[in-house]
Amino acid sequence: MRWKDIKAQVLATGTTRLSGEPADRYIATSAAGPGAGGEGSVFFSMGSHRVRLALDPMSETEVVHRGGGIADLFIGVAQVSGRLEEPGYHCPNQAFITITGSCIFRCSYCPVPSLNGSRKSIEAIIGMVKSVLPRISAICLTSGVQSAVEEEEAYVLEVVKRLVPFGLPIGVSIYPTELTPDRLYALGVVEVKFNIEAAMPKIFGEMCPDLDYDFIWGVLERSVQIFGRGRVFSNVIIGLGETDAEMERCIQRLTARGIIPVLRPLNPVAGASHLPRPSADRLLRIFAMHERMLAAAGLDTRQALTMCTNCTGCDLVPGKDA
Repeated sequence: MRWKDIKAQVLATGTTRLSGEPADRYIATSAAGPGAGGEGSVFFSMGSHRVRLALDPMSETEVVHRGGGIADLFIGVAQVSGRLEEPGYHCPNQAFITITGSCIFRCSYCPVPSLNGSRKSIEAIIGMVKSVLPRISAICLTSGVQSAVEEEEAYVLEVVKRLVPFGLPIGVSIYPTELTPDRLYALGVVEVKFNIEAAMPKIFGEMCPDLDYDFIWGVLERSVQIFGRGRVFSNVIIGLGETDAEMERCIQRLTARGIIPVLRPLNPVAGASHLPRPSADRLLRIFAMHERMLAAAGLDTRQALTMCTNCTGCDLVPGKDA
């Protein structure tokens, strides 16, 4: 069975039971996005391949930890032998840190606004990075919006200034102002991710009524001019009600502009809890589209230094999953 087929099944399920030997050191938590506030997750790897599974004691999938990180994944009739990876922060090999764990915007698919998380101090963030330095190769920053987009950007810029001396590649994903790409680039950030989230503007308007779809597209296009092709990314959620044809058009629009899509299977939480997770078959169909269009645009996911496309845990990534 090919890894991409196994991973598509895992992502369609999205969760796992965790049994066997104690595995606390391998459990990661999330303070941002649809996984925020959950029971944590584990990263299961087979060779160079990786997938993230949220922990759920009622899941039909099971990971059995044999000790020392060695583990077996059981999904359907398949048994896959591999390892649990110890995270840096949030994911393996990176300190992926959420600066502000609350948000004034209320996107339907995201639980963060209801969690009322706090903002980390700059000193706390520096301490977090120092604590995982031996096992990370990049620093990634994301954030909600505590009071205003402009105020959040200013705080993130101060964080970046203090992290640059670590000498690691830094990637940033926040809700932008028009000049966010310029300001981040000037500080030495190497990659950015600004999220259009939905394949269609109508769906985006329904899901994120306080945000501006066309504005984000404009910032993405400007970011490519500044950072270069293949250094700009955008999340697109699979399963918000779009058709395959609509998703295909969205992928083509992004890749043609030098932007690498991060195609994220829906996690049905918050206001999207009534929607089903996309099936494994659909994830594989969209993976094939994604693979074809990245190749046509000359974009290589293997060159990603930071964030989700470097990690690959939550998505099927052409060039890395086969």
